[in-house]
Amino acid sequence: MKLDIYTHIFPSAYFAKLNEIITDKAKLKRWFNLDTLYDLKARFEIMDRYPDYAQVLSLSPPPLEALAGPDQTPEMARIANDGLAELVDQYPDRFPAWVASLPMNNVAASLEEIERAFAMGAVGVQLFTNIKGLPLDHPDFEPVLDLIVGKHGKPIWLHPARTAQFSDYASEKKSKYEIWWTFGWPYETSAAMARLVFSGFFERYPDMRVIAHHSGAMIPFFDGRVGHGWDELGSRTDDEDYESILKRMPQRPIDYFRQFYTDTAVLGSRSAIRCGIDFFGASQRTLFGTDFPFDKERGELVIRDTIAAIDSLDISESDRTRIYYENAKKLLNLQNKKQ
Repeated sequence: MKLDIYTHIFPSAYFAKLNEIITDKAKLKRWFNLDTLYDLKARFEIMDRYPDYAQVLSLSPPPLEALAGPDQTPEMARIANDGLAELVDQYPDRFPAWVASLPMNNVAASLEEIERAFAMGAVGVQLFTNIKGLPLDHPDFEPVLDLIVGKHGKPIWLHPARTAQFSDYASEKKSKYEIWWTFGWPYETSAAMARLVFSGFFERYPDMRVIAHHSGAMIPFFDGRVGHGWDELGSRTDDEDYESILKRMPQRPIDYFRQFYTDTAVLGSRSAIRCGIDFFGASQRTLFGTDFPFDKERGELVIRDTIAAIDSLDISESDRTRIYYENAKKLLNLQNKKQ
């Protein structure tokens, strides 16, 4: 069994709503042109090529708050989550679980939607790395994290959010050459992970489970800088007392980063997957994920190449089984689901 922990979709009613509110389709041309996001027949044609393959569904970017104001996003979240729940009900063998979306520019509505989504069976919540420029550790979002993690103990799917408006240089107004995506998204995820670590969320919620998308972003590849560099937190800063943060942390900063979960959604890069496993470990925290659908060739490449990369790794068969299914089964509490 291969359970794809990180796949995206537009449920039909949500896609209709998106077409209604987005008048300039060119602004979202990638999403509107990717038929496997909204066409189940096209999606199933690809999935059927891979026996014993199933998907955990989450709503595709862009974040809701990037699409509409706080008066509209609660309805969009309800439509999206209703659609995700319906797909899991209709196709339980293909879609064993779904992840809720929230209208994060409306915190009160987000709190209501969390309770509603979990009551409908959502296994967790997808949060983006920033909320219209605000970090996840901003005080406004503390009630959201407290409800997801503190009360319900559900995992978080952490997804990067950055556009061309994040310029490459301070002298410019926008990013060029899609650098905002290629390098910006891994940085976004890494920065959000660091904010959660140093803001004390793992101390406040010791059982917090966050899936850091794209093989943990930059963290595994810069483990030396993360480790030894942040052991000296505060030595490079003279206008804030960061050294006191180290003193209150019972573990090294790098040990907190190892508490994140991660996926294999790196477009089939064997080296990246190997690096992620080396950092996070295969026995519990590495989960099979593809980021389906990704490319314009209807998504097959990301599934095919990710499976090929994992199968080529020099790891035990028991670890391969954990990555493909067992780790997700435990994380999502799928023991009683059909395998």
